[in-house]
Amino acid sequence: MSNDSISPRVSVVVGLLALAPVLWYGVGGSNTAVAVSFVNVLITIGALLIATGPAEIATGHGGSSA
Repeated sequence: MSNDSISPRVSVVVGLLALAPVLWYGVGGSNTAVAVSFVNVLITIGALLIATGPAEIATGHGGSSA
């Protein structure tokens, strides 16, 4: 399986699946550690969404395209 056959958005879904172990850890873990882990996963998911989102179209040297 090559990297070209997998959509970049799959990494976002995998990131969402990473919340499951954090929630499981929250059952018996420290509240502070769970909160920090949860925030870290959310930051990672947000970065993946930004990285795999559509690119902005450049119009030249900052001027209008008209």
